[in-house]
Amino acid sequence: MKSILISLTVLCVLQACTGTAQSSSKSTPPPAEKSSKGDLSHYSKAYFASGCFWCVEAIYESVNGVKEAVSGYSGGTEPNPTYELVSTGRTKYAECIEVYYDSTVVSYEQLLKVFYDSHDPTIKNGQGPDNGPQYRSMIFYQNEREKDLAHAYIQKLISDKAYPFITTEVGPFKKFYPAEGYHQDFEHKNPGNSYIQAISVPRLNEFKEKAPQLLKPAE
Repeated sequence: MKSILISLTVLCVLQACTGTAQSSSKSTPPPAEKSSKGDLSHYSKAYFASGCFWCVEAIYESVNGVKEAVSGYSGGTEPNPTYELVSTGRTKYAECIEVYYDSTVVSYEQLLKVFYDSHDPTIKNGQGPDNGPQYRSMIFYQNEREKDLAHAYIQKLISDKAYPFITTEVGPFKKFYPAEGYHQDFEHKNPGNSYIQAISVPRLNEFKEKAPQLLKPAE
């Protein structure tokens, strides 16, 4: 009986991003959309997918030079996707992060380092307890320069034997749809959430240990 109770506890703590979000959205009304951090028009943008967007958003927002990171969806064809639709895994959408960054402070190459230092690119269609094509590893390039840099970074990782293989998809960026309001800044707003405590925070801390030189100065 004791072992059964322990197993159930572990399952509850390690619930997937999908189940946790659905529970949160039903129990509390969605908060307002992500508040604006001022005029973002002069910032560069980049798009990455590497698992649950709650985790990825928090990671990029810890990086010096990143002004804002927005959770959303990219890579699919259906107009106006919803979290419920994307979570089925039957669309081509991935949970994606739109990163607004100051290119004079942090380069696109450094954002690629953040990308690979913060997830396991050998896992296909999943990350941690989250499984499905919506959680795939993917870089969405906006131009030939970003495309070339992404491929060059992958080749360097392979040449350096950093990973035995890499499943990251590199594809053209077409459109980004911001996710529902309750997904924005989810880690910050829900520190007591079981998924955040068991998965998201440890993932963020692991990244911070790998790349302390890329972090924002301590306030």
